[in-house]
Amino acid sequence: MNTVTGFASATIGNVACGFDILGFAIREPGDEVTLTLLDDPRGELPVSITSIEGDGGALPRDARKNTSSFVVLKFLEYLRSTKGIEFNGHIELELKKNLPLSSGMGSSAASAAAALVAANRLFGDPCTKMELVHFAIEGERVACGSAHADNAAPAVLGNFVLIRSYNPLDIITIPPPADLYCTLAHPHIELRTAYARSVLPRTISLKMATEQWGNVGALITGLLTSDYGLIGRSLVDVVAEPKRAPLIPGFFEVKEAALSAGALGCSIAGSGPSIFAFSSSREIATKVGNAMEQAFSSMSDALEADIWISPICRDGARIID
Repeated sequence: MNTVTGFASATIGNVACGFDILGFAIREPGDEVTLTLLDDPRGELPVSITSIEGDGGALPRDARKNTSSFVVLKFLEYLRSTKGIEFNGHIELELKKNLPLSSGMGSSAASAAAALVAANRLFGDPCTKMELVHFAIEGERVACGSAHADNAAPAVLGNFVLIRSYNPLDIITIPPPADLYCTLAHPHIELRTAYARSVLPRTISLKMATEQWGNVGALITGLLTSDYGLIGRSLVDVVAEPKRAPLIPGFFEVKEAALSAGALGCSIAGSGPSIFAFSSSREIATKVGNAMEQAFSSMSDALEADIWISPICRDGARIID
């Protein structure tokens, strides 16, 4: 195949208590990356960006600086050095951004994951998805300066993902309960990841750490046993949420509206400004979405917000063309 299109959906990192070690993917929205393989080399690099839609001109067109093209460059290096696959042609890349930038929805991770599954297919799928995760993580370093995996891993693998260790990288996938739904609300503001990380404490007390660890362990147990009550009780973040919540207009009102509408729990999606909530059915998740949207619009400085209702994505990044 000379042309392949990959798709990867939005992801939510941290999942309240799991700062930088937990994440999950929803089914939509997501980014699309189309790669076209040419036989002859062109230019200095083996990959070039021919078009980007949906970014308003904000993303770099330099293949070494754009997340989607950078991970393909790293993938090609890996094929040559580890798999013994030489490539003397050229790859043209088209990126269609359906995810808002600086949204807390794993925008950069989705672009990287979509590009990687497309590149892998072009070369006959020589890498496993777990191998692709390594490149997606490096894409995060280009995007925001930090090579974290809580968006990159679920963007590639789907499901819930627990990062046990970064050195060496040790990733565990956790299938979701059958009826767990996510409501995702994205207010029309931007919050850059680098700034959202800068407000976090560099050290925390032992009391705070034990509380956070207890919630992480309980959340994993709730997911594995489909204990929706335990999932809800465990969505408590005592480390990041208290520092980041003031950066999101109306956060506390939106969270209260979600819980009053029946959500199991509610917290900041990644570094924000998006907010996610879990529910035990699509019907409840839809009511929660209406309540969250209403809460944003009812503020004195009303905000428009996009709402998505989705089960957890089990497939991860995939080929759509």
